[in-house]
Amino acid sequence: MATDIRVPPHNVEAEKSVLGSIMIEKNAIVKIADIIHPEDFYYETHAIIYGAMEELFAKRSPIDILTVSSWLKDNGKLDEVGGQTYLEEMTNEVLTASHVFQYALLVKQKSTLRKLITAGSNITACGYKEDEDVDELVDSAEQELFKVSQTFMRNRFVHIKDILTQTYEKISELHDPEAAQKYKGLQSGFRSLDHVLTGFQPSDLVILAARPSMGNTALALNMALNMATVGKSVGVISLEMSKEQLVERLFVSLLAVDSWKMKSGRLTQDDFMRMGQVMDQLNKCKIFIDDSAGASIAELRAKARRLQMEHGLDLLVVDYLQLMSLGKYGGLAGNRVQEISEISRALKSLARELHIPIMALSQLSRAVETRPVKIPQLSDLRESGAIEQDADVVLMMYREDYYEEDTDRAGVTDIYIRKHRHGAIGRIELMFRKEQMRFYDVERERNFEDMPMEHAF
Repeated sequence: MATDIRVPPHNVEAEKSVLGSIMIEKNAIVKIADIIHPEDFYYETHAIIYGAMEELFAKRSPIDILTVSSWLKDNGKLDEVGGQTYLEEMTNEVLTASHVFQYALLVKQKSTLRKLITAGSNITACGYKEDEDVDELVDSAEQELFKVSQTFMRNRFVHIKDILTQTYEKISELHDPEAAQKYKGLQSGFRSLDHVLTGFQPSDLVILAARPSMGNTALALNMALNMATVGKSVGVISLEMSKEQLVERLFVSLLAVDSWKMKSGRLTQDDFMRMGQVMDQLNKCKIFIDDSAGASIAELRAKARRLQMEHGLDLLVVDYLQLMSLGKYGGLAGNRVQEISEISRALKSLARELHIPIMALSQLSRAVETRPVKIPQLSDLRESGAIEQDADVVLMMYREDYYEEDTDRAGVTDIYIRKHRHGAIGRIELMFRKEQMRFYDVERERNFEDMPMEHAF
């Protein structure tokens, strides 16, 4: 019976043609240096030869059969690759170097297929590691496939003329109110904030920071609710509050009643009459909540990917960053500053991978409380300056009535935009009705009492 022997994908002619082309045309390697690397060659001899060419290219030395053979001889590898005779054979088989780019693509394609096979073997091996953390193994498996998908054809430099036309079209459409909508980011539902930020952009890491009890969870939930009511899909990772508590807050916010009245059983008949409408509205919202305690970054990545695949995902909210961990295999146990740094980088990386904004809530350090003027600064971000570095947008909350009971700005919350990678920074005002766990635009709050209830939300 014949044995079915599987040979890994490769193309020896393409590999030899790449090497031969480089040796007969000094500029050939410039066209492909960002596409293939020594590890992309199936034959070890070819990998060694291409490695020699990369060394010469890095030193700006000419690349031809003499310089390559000389480098190999000086490094004791000439006989290992078949001597100068093999190099001459490759150059004689190539008539022109004009097709070197196409040859390189063939080599890269075969290399990618081999990497896919290796990834499959590694994923299979993960299934037998019964003594290791399952969430870490699942994340490792997903990363194996993701690495393969990122290895084939990375972006290359393009001439400005290739993007001028689409840039002009974008500028023109931005001045058309209807066409401009597609360039706006995810709208928070607060007119003043959206005006400055033009929405949260895909791949952005947004940090919402405040001292405890300032209302940052309430604001994040308000934004999530505003987005969900217009059809967006929002994931909420709650490490501090249970899913029941979060839903209760959403319910109180939308019902517009005092949370104490609901908890103490003092709702009015009118309140009960509006409950059905609120239930229907919340049922239609695509808000997905996970309240697993002590979630690791690996677990969060796996859950976010799965949620996006199964239900779609437009925004991910993490409440809050300092309660996250790298997991038992993080390797930074005891060094909380470094661990938070790694977590913030991982969140930014996940935002780019999923192409969605991620909003991470963060605590501010106690240093705020020691200053005469307690308006938060970027330096107040707790435990790590890497949060400031990785974030695209940093929003900081300040309520004067939190510190001064007799202030004439009761309920007014200042949102300081301390960092905005895409535009302006500054300050906007929102009105906070603490008993309802609800924020409003200041202008809307002024007219709130005169608005019919069906138009209040």
